[in-house]
Amino acid sequence: MSADPVVHVIDDDESVRRSLDFLLRAAGHRTRTYDSGVAFMQALPDVAPGCIVTDVKMPELDGVDLLKKLRAMDVRLPVVVITGHADVPMAVEAMKSGAVDFLEKPFDDEALLTSVRTALAAAEDAAEREAARRELRQRIAVLSRREREVLDGLVAGKANKTIAWELGISPRTVEIYRANVMTKMRAVSLSELVRMTLTADLADELPPGAE
Repeated sequence: MSADPVVHVIDDDESVRRSLDFLLRAAGHRTRTYDSGVAFMQALPDVAPGCIVTDVKMPELDGVDLLKKLRAMDVRLPVVVITGHADVPMAVEAMKSGAVDFLEKPFDDEALLTSVRTALAAAEDAAEREAARRELRQRIAVLSRREREVLDGLVAGKANKTIAWELGISPRTVEIYRANVMTKMRAVSLSELVRMTLTADLADELPPGAE
């Protein structure tokens, strides 16, 4: 994530938008404001990493629909929704759609800042996990086709002899491929190798490679 993440404030009420912007900037956060969910969507995919603070009830595109669109686009910015008393059911629906928190108006300034700090921490954790997945996928990508087949068998919990029988090679050859896989994946144990592969989300379908 960027060293200076941005809090994206979305609210159709200009006075609320300005107030939130002032509060967040006074607390040391970088901000960008939008007068509607549509305006924010038009700014994608060029928005900076960070989090979103959005009113849940807005014309054209409300907070729930915004969340659903972001999820469909695999945009991973954590979202804090702001709601009036009458909008609580909508805010709950937003939580079910992936919002990290919702605040009911009127809310305390510190409550908002706490929610934003939590959202930014979640964004940073997600960015670190995604970076780790990319690194593991890069390691998997350098495996040969046969090494990937052996890795697939190991992740499935199969013994070397079973893998050898299924691939039509000797158990000794499986051991060689297994050692190559461990080296290329930089794994020190079978359990770590399995964990790394699952983390990369490639346990069930490994892309084909050259022999």
